Amino acid sequence: MNPDQQGDNAYISKSELRTSSRAVRPRDAATLIIVRRDGAQPRVLMGKRAATHKFMPNKFVFPGGKVDRADARIRPPLDLHPEVLRRLSAGCSESRARALALAAIRETYEEAGLIIGERGSATIRSRSPQWADFLKHGINPRLDGLHLIARAITPPYRNRRFDARFFMVDAEHIQGDIHDRPEGSGELLDLHWIELAEAKFIEQLPHITRTVLNALEQRLQAGAGFATPGPFVYQRYGKSVVGDI
Repeated sequence: MNPDQQGDNAYISKSELRTSSRAVRPRDAATLIIVRRDGAQPRVLMGKRAATHKFMPNKFVFPGGKVDRADARIRPPLDLHPEVLRRLSAGCSESRARALALAAIRETYEEAGLIIGERGSATIRSRSPQWADFLKHGINPRLDGLHLIARAITPPYRNRRFDARFFMVDAEHIQGDIHDRPEGSGELLDLHWIELAEAKFIEQLPHITRTVLNALEQRLQAGAGFATPGPFVYQRYGKSVVGDI
């Protein structure tokens, strides 16, 4: 999802480059940045994508993935903050906006084994195998603590493209123990908490991830709220554009 074509070409494999003349339509995706504040410095959860991945192999990223059809069918008791829902709904329906947020929570559970949710209401039911596995713990996903901090669309020259929304949530919303090295599906290797100041200097870091980390650092330092905009990174006529979301 790197918006900087010149900088990115040096780091992507040939399989990631588009071979046809028509740009691939980006698919909706969501990422969740979990912030721990129980130490001297804020820490975030990151892991390394395996070398066998066709999209961003060997890169350090946050948990996340594409939106699943079942994500739009979940109705959590605790909804998105009104300002987050308003900003997230720009260009899509409110139902799709909630599906994006739920995808971020589901993918985090699958990839890191961490449950972002609450126990204070009757457990939702779902026929989706992924959501059924999440809900078997008797915990509902909760959206009210999610901040929308960035959006990025993969450049047209990439073989796989995503329209990704980056959410942030405080680790206090995790149900259960918070391990130093969480275990999930194994899709993300070397999954661990890393200080925000150090994360920006990881060598195998996509440019867009570094951009989001910089935006996250600014938000935390300013004590930004749900209505605070974040960067929207995309390409227009071959040039990188950074707007607001």
